[in-house]
Amino acid sequence: MTTPSEEIELYFFKALDWIRRRHHLRRGLAIALIGALLLLAGKFAYDLYPRNYELSISGGGMLTKSHQLAKVLQDEAARRNVSLTITPTAGSFEALNELNNGTLDLAFVQGGIDPVGYDDVRQVASIAPQLIQFLVKSDVKSINDIRGKTINLGEKNGGPSIVSNQILRFSGLVSEVDYVETNFSDEQLLGMKPDRLPDVIVQVSYAPSAIVDFLVQKRGYRLLEMSFPPSLALRMGWVADTKILAYMYQISPPVPATDIQVVGVNLNLLANKDVDPRAIAALLPVLYSPQVASRFSFPISEEKMLTPSGFPISDGTEVYLASKQPLITAALISQIQNIFGLVMSLLSVILVVFKWFKAPEEVMAVTASEDDDDSGNQPPAASADDSAPGVSDHISNIASAIAKYD
Repeated sequence: MTTPSEEIELYFFKALDWIRRRHHLRRGLAIALIGALLLLAGKFAYDLYPRNYELSISGGGMLTKSHQLAKVLQDEAARRNVSLTITPTAGSFEALNELNNGTLDLAFVQGGIDPVGYDDVRQVASIAPQLIQFLVKSDVKSINDIRGKTINLGEKNGGPSIVSNQILRFSGLVSEVDYVETNFSDEQLLGMKPDRLPDVIVQVSYAPSAIVDFLVQKRGYRLLEMSFPPSLALRMGWVADTKILAYMYQISPPVPATDIQVVGVNLNLLANKDVDPRAIAALLPVLYSPQVASRFSFPISEEKMLTPSGFPISDGTEVYLASKQPLITAALISQIQNIFGLVMSLLSVILVVFKWFKAPEEVMAVTASEDDDDSGNQPPAASADDSAPGVSDHISNIASAIAKYD
């Protein structure tokens, strides 16, 4: 007695033989198959055709290290058919507002900013933390000495201002009570007379920074160590424990004299949600290329690209990550096997139901034909099971071949 799978195989070959005898049906199927293959080939050709993408990007102020990174990225991306137009912004909030309303495609924005209200902004990548550097005059020896001083935090309610006020609040200092906040731009600080400069200047940048170089070497500022970054990192997700190496800004006298701990804040590459995902996927390999790291003089690790910023991950980032995955995985093979098992089970159930509701004379006719086969009569053409491998054998061979390839 034949099993359900053997009966399914028998009906399958009968169906193939029926199709083979219908000339018009065969021609229609051939035309449909050729059309499908041509469409598939056209899609592959379209995907292979080189595209040029044009995007706008901001690195913040023109004197910042993130602006320098944007310029390096602009040069290297041009070789990959990605044209970047740099649009300087006054600070992180201006960049976020322009990203949210779609007037800007990409921007480097520091972390620690509440994402509420920026529904159209997406995270492309997270880059190594920038350093929050407190530059102080000679009479400020510790963070408690800041009490009663003037502190320049850049743009009012900008990124540096927000994170610096949080750090000072953690230290027990309250704005406009224990210190006075000023909001001079970097350009204003560089052109200001020495006696009018604030007592403390906060700079959020990678080290070494050109502005910090000037303030240390030409204006006599020193770097203040923050001894609590690990504790602050446990309280605030955007805080990173970082340090500035000794002699970073001056050799004699050394600034700083030893390695000092400072608070770090991640730099994020953000995008408007409507930016073409393929453009972002084309830009990310440039960002993580050795050429960019070499020219920027700072390592940019792909391992930290998904460090949470509070913003949703962009579609372009997901496309880039998917492109790095192998085409055939063990999970895919397992899924194919499960689907095949499900299909065979459903076909078996359908066959049993079909035979159950068959008319009695049809059942007798099928039984008689099976008896004739056993008595030596000519077997049906579709029962050439001995010469043709079973469907299950074909699928097993395909699955094992895919596994070896993987």
